[in-house]
Amino acid sequence: MPELVYPPVIAAARTMFRVLDLRLTVEGSHHVPRTGGAVMASNHIGYLDFIFCGLGALESRRLVRFMAKQEVFNHRISGPLMRAMKHISVDRQAGSASFRAAVEALRAGEVVGVFPEGTVSRSLTVKELKSGTVRMARMAGVPVLPTALWGTQRLWTKGRPRTLTRRHLPVTILVGEPMDPADYPNSPAMATALTERLHALVERAQREYPEKPSEPDETWWQPAHLGGTAPTPEEAAVIDAATGTDRSPTT
Repeated sequence: MPELVYPPVIAAARTMFRVLDLRLTVEGSHHVPRTGGAVMASNHIGYLDFIFCGLGALESRRLVRFMAKQEVFNHRISGPLMRAMKHISVDRQAGSASFRAAVEALRAGEVVGVFPEGTVSRSLTVKELKSGTVRMARMAGVPVLPTALWGTQRLWTKGRPRTLTRRHLPVTILVGEPMDPADYPNSPAMATALTERLHALVERAQREYPEKPSEPDETWWQPAHLGGTAPTPEEAAVIDAATGTDRSPTT
């Protein structure tokens, strides 16, 4: 079937990025296979991460099918768009169906995008990863691509107002080397390796990011271990538990 909706949406997003003069750094996009299934597993620091993660696959001319919570599909505006772009709905009460849909998409040769932390990280560090990412890759026999994003939290993240018109903002997108399930004896071993790789990629993106907070009221977008005022992982866990936002929208 021809892709009638996804390409125009990407074109519109890229036009907006040019208007805002976002300074995009994309590395490792050649790791995304030009054919066949793959899982892009990204850290999650902002509500627009799916857009930027998807940009990491454009060099390979791939369209990423993201797993997203069912509420997005139920919305009268976003719902038709999400379905037309063949994204995958995740029902928290029936996660097995979403998992099967993702595996089927992977076996059909699609690139599926997931945020294995399950929710936006308030601490801006990598949270504990859910097991579904590795399980679906192993079941479908496709590689996992660790993907790191940095800078997207400055546009729109948990607990902060949206600043979607911010100009000249640097955004980093790093796509790591493929992880072949056949290289690992079992799911726990692969999950451990994925966690380590994702941590390393995110730390590199943070270290090489071209800007630091210039004013005291800007330190919120820097994690605590780098001198910022974002909550520590422990503090973030308490806040999420208290606000009911620690539930995973993905498998």
